[in-house]
Amino acid sequence: MLDFERIKSLLPQKFPFFMVDTITEIHEGKKVIGIKNITGNEICFLGHFPDESIFPGTLIIESMAQVSTFLFFKGNRKKQKLDFYLGAVKEMRFMKPVVPGDQLCIEAEALRLSRDTAYVKARANVDMNVVAEGELVFVRRK
Repeated sequence: MLDFERIKSLLPQKFPFFMVDTITEIHEGKKVIGIKNITGNEICFLGHFPDESIFPGTLIIESMAQVSTFLFFKGNRKKQKLDFYLGAVKEMRFMKPVVPGDQLCIEAEALRLSRDTAYVKARANVDMNVVAEGELVFVRRK
């Protein structure tokens, strides 16, 4: 399990773009599970449907991508850089709006990993109901 402070130290993103609060499970190179808590103070709610707070689909994808990068995490290394970046989104589907108070449970499963690319199946659930799913393609930054 990785807490928020450890996640902050590993992700290249900085505030206000942290989209994962906890990593609850890591099976290196196979599967990772992470949590994103949706709160009413998310900065995106200022301009995205201000009369009806709906968490943007693009930020759900970003949450999935950030969780997915932990597929490449090597727990036994003190210093490391998560240097895979989102290259493509394939067949993403959104089934239900995500709103403040929801907790996104994001599962990312490696479909194919190589040295410089990764294909990942990602799924976001709220209360055990799928709210978004699709494939993400990552490339290593050179």
